[in-house]
Amino acid sequence: MSLENPEKNRLRDIIAKKSLLTSGNFTLASGHKSNTFFDMKKTMLDPEGATLLTDTLWKEIKNHKLDCIGGLEMGAVPIVSQLSLRSYPEKPVPSFFVRKKAKGHGTDQKVDGYLHAGNTAIVFEDVTTTGGSALQAVEAVRKNGAFVETVITVVDRLAGAEHTLSAEGLTLISLFTMNDFDLGTH
Repeated sequence: MSLENPEKNRLRDIIAKKSLLTSGNFTLASGHKSNTFFDMKKTMLDPEGATLLTDTLWKEIKNHKLDCIGGLEMGAVPIVSQLSLRSYPEKPVPSFFVRKKAKGHGTDQKVDGYLHAGNTAIVFEDVTTTGGSALQAVEAVRKNGAFVETVITVVDRLAGAEHTLSAEGLTLISLFTMNDFDLGTH
C-alpha cells in the first residue's frame, strides 16, 4: 500500500475497522467457508467510508470508456448510486443494478436503472472470491446488448476471481486484496 495515497490508506483502515469480521464461520457467496468476512455495506453506508470509497473508485474508473456502471444486487446498489452522484458534472455516468431474479411484477425486468444496448458498462463488485457473482452481472449486461470488459472490486479475496473473469475476457481491477489487511492467524 502506497504511503503516497493517504485517502486510500484511510479507506483501508475504515474497511478493517467497520467491515472486516475475523471471528466466525462464514459461508461466502461462492459457497466457500471462511473465518473472515468483508461486510462492505458497513463501509459503503458510513459517511466517511462512502465518501472515500466513491472518490477512490471514481479516480480509478473516470478515464475508462464507459456509459454506465452497475452490478449485482445488493452489494453494488449503494456504491453505484454514489458513483453516479460523484460523476456529475465532470463526466455523468448513470448506474444500474442486476437483480438475482426478475421481481415478478411491474416491468418484471432483471436489470433496473440505466443500461441500454450498445452501452459500455463497468461492473462493480464489493468483494470478489471466485468471481461467480460478478459473472452473473456481466452475463445480464451482455444479454441486454451492452459491452463489459472491466470488473472493479473493493476487495479481492485472491481465491480465483481474476482467473475466472480473465477466461471471460474481463479485466479485474481491485482496490485492495486480502493481503492489504492484517488478518493475524485468520
